[in-house]
Amino acid sequence: MDITQILLAAQSPDGNLRSVAESSLKLFQEQNLPRFLLSLSVELSNDGRPPESRRLAGIILKNSLDAKDCSRKELLGQQWVSLDLSIKSRIKESLLLTLGSSVPDARQVSSQVIAKVASIEMPRREWPDLIAKLLGNMTQQGASAPLKQATLEALGYVCEEISPEHLEQDQVNAVLTAVVQGMNQAELSVEVRLAAVKALYNALYFADSNFANDMERNYIVKVICETAVSNGVEIRQAAFECLVAIASIYYMHLEPYMQTVFNLTSNAVKGDEESVALQAIEFWSTICDEEIQLQEEYEGYDNADSSANFRFIEKALPSLVPMLLETLLKQEEEQEQDDNVWNISMSSGTCLGLIAKAVGDAIVPLVMPFVEANITNPDWHCREAATFAFGSILDGPSLSKLAPLVHAGLDFLLNAMKDPNSQVKDTTAWTLGRVFEFLHSPTSVNPIVTSGNLMRIMTVLLESSKDAPNVAEKVCGAIYFLAQGYENTADSVSSVLTPYLPSVITTLLSASDCADTTHFRLRSSAYEALNEIVRVSNIDETSSIIGQLLLEVMRRLKLTFDLEIFSSGDKENQSDLQALLCGVLQVIVPKLSNSDAEPIITQNADQLMFLFLRVFACHGSTVHEEAMLAIGVLADAIGPDFVKYMPEFFKYLEAGLQNHEEYQVCSISVGVVGDICRTLEDKVLPFCDGIMTVLLKDLSNPMLNRSVKPPIFSCFGDIALAIGENFEKYLPYAMPMLQGAAELLVVLDQSDDDMVHYGNQLRRGIFEAYSGILQGIKGPKAQLMVPYATHLLQFTEAVYKDGSRDESVTKAAVAVLGDLADTLGPISKDLFRNHLFHVEFFRECLDSDEEVRETASWAQGMINQAVVA
Repeated sequence: MDITQILLAAQSPDGNLRSVAESSLKLFQEQNLPRFLLSLSVELSNDGRPPESRRLAGIILKNSLDAKDCSRKELLGQQWVSLDLSIKSRIKESLLLTLGSSVPDARQVSSQVIAKVASIEMPRREWPDLIAKLLGNMTQQGASAPLKQATLEALGYVCEEISPEHLEQDQVNAVLTAVVQGMNQAELSVEVRLAAVKALYNALYFADSNFANDMERNYIVKVICETAVSNGVEIRQAAFECLVAIASIYYMHLEPYMQTVFNLTSNAVKGDEESVALQAIEFWSTICDEEIQLQEEYEGYDNADSSANFRFIEKALPSLVPMLLETLLKQEEEQEQDDNVWNISMSSGTCLGLIAKAVGDAIVPLVMPFVEANITNPDWHCREAATFAFGSILDGPSLSKLAPLVHAGLDFLLNAMKDPNSQVKDTTAWTLGRVFEFLHSPTSVNPIVTSGNLMRIMTVLLESSKDAPNVAEKVCGAIYFLAQGYENTADSVSSVLTPYLPSVITTLLSASDCADTTHFRLRSSAYEALNEIVRVSNIDETSSIIGQLLLEVMRRLKLTFDLEIFSSGDKENQSDLQALLCGVLQVIVPKLSNSDAEPIITQNADQLMFLFLRVFACHGSTVHEEAMLAIGVLADAIGPDFVKYMPEFFKYLEAGLQNHEEYQVCSISVGVVGDICRTLEDKVLPFCDGIMTVLLKDLSNPMLNRSVKPPIFSCFGDIALAIGENFEKYLPYAMPMLQGAAELLVVLDQSDDDMVHYGNQLRRGIFEAYSGILQGIKGPKAQLMVPYATHLLQFTEAVYKDGSRDESVTKAAVAVLGDLADTLGPISKDLFRNHLFHVEFFRECLDSDEEVRETASWAQGMINQAVVA
């Protein structure tokens, strides 16, 4: 098999040739993986082969080692680990050899593959000489610039892929030395210097002890600051990226350098290329993030954050804010038309917003003179910048500081929705949305929105929703936040919206119709606003209006099936629209079912279900999610009558539960099983064999995203609660799964936040499963749970002793103790006497929130009854 020819054919413009080549590669990979990977590495390292085949060989090699999906990534890692040692050694030698290749693509992809191999091997303490070999390339006599560049790239990628604990400190020191030398002005190659700065960016995460040492830290920061003013734009940008990383990782060490960094950032913002200036502003945004986080951590403690929080932003305010305000005037023409644009003006506005959160009231007197001086300027750039500045500082300062300004300026903002410039209108609509989001509270002493100005606000918003799509999208956002202000108020308060409801609904539906394919965000913004308006409406006054809306949304959903599909874009458009309409129905159905208008849901249930099933037949995963959620809501609304739809719906539910690739669909389908169990109770029994079979397979599937597993365990509990003692037949399959998962979770790796979060979700799912099963089995067959009781208590005790459990796990664990005592009764007497941890556990719960205290009190009562009996 000539691998070169196959790799070239796999890139051929001829579809048939390409397809045959791809099949050959797949077959080779499946039949002989070690030889396949070795052949690719040999191709990649051979300077006699065409650059195109070498590049593809490297890409396929990289994709054979790594994947975005966690489960697949793990599987590929295991495949590599199980390869013969001699094969792995030959592949690694080929990769290192390729770093010196004359072909840039081959060098670059090789440096990436080296990092992927390192990410598998270094945590296992394998490939111990990798760093030494890479550093050898940097120090060898007469090393070429391309070799140095590729080696530095490899070092950077390796640092990106592995964790700090996988390198010894002497290795970190050697890497930093090599990288900083590569940044040196004496290095003549621009490419080498750029690779060095980028490598330093990744290596900074390993430099904890180096940054704790004054001399080493001073030297590293000095070199970065010198590099930030060197000749190449890309090099300067990368140096500022390093400063941003330092602001995030080593905030506590920054004080001696702040004046120097302020001067550097100030000069960059005022006079450097935009790519460099953006990073200079990002430095200050990052400092804000750090100081906001410190304030949140120490909230409620008097001056407790004073030693940790250096208040760099507060000290820099008098110089920093004017610099950013000046930069707001550097807008691009028609920037509001592009949702993805990110320029220096927008970056400055974002930074101002973060400063407002960090320093609160102190920013207001620095910004308002700029606003007042520019808001009526004939030049639209000034008017837009003033509006943007005002909108940016609305989240942070106190209501008492902002309310007078907003009261004085609200009418001005409403008038500005008629500005001749589209960009000014766009920013004004965004600012109105921020006013409503952060300052609008109908029950406050001095509300922004009153019965006196609501009509004017509504008139302006409804009129402006007919403006250009980009403006209309922000207006829909403003309507959303205006409505959201009434969300947790009494019906009598939200009644003020009732007179406007028909015109708001009509306007938002019209706005959604105006959204063409280039402005899809307008459509979703209009429907989100519609959902919020329905959610907060006083249903006693609006049930007939919302009933009409139900019929209109059903009509629109039906029309989507008639859309002509000529391309993948058409298909995507149809899917998006169906998802949005199913989303509206998720809000309308519960709203109506909790009112006197409930009969309208019953009357239309058949038609709704028919529409949802047709949506499934269109096969779009996002639609699948939204339609699945809508069905869960419908089941809840119509109760046990939902059983008549189960035979037809079950095949789609089963498909959703088996959809491992689109794991969100799988997860939502699991949630819907829970909804249906609660609705149908024992009427769900005929479908349980099918459901349990798929759920058990899901748990055994290493390719399924791990986030789906906690809800599956909870779902066991829902099924058991629904079918009661009929769950007996599933105990031999479900219980080993629960016990196996529990054993993996006794102690969580505290250093990995993601693992702690996931572990807590899984623990809660396991406890909820046990609770549901115990409650379901309670009665004549309660003794079936005795064999599992000791293991459950041991697991609960281990979780109790682990400090990383969160409040939700505590509540679930306490509940399961009560359920165990309640179900087993006197049989559990000796079990609880042998596991007395519950006494301390309940005592600890006295310091928790009310819900946990109540659950603990109930559980303690159950255990006392069992023990006394």
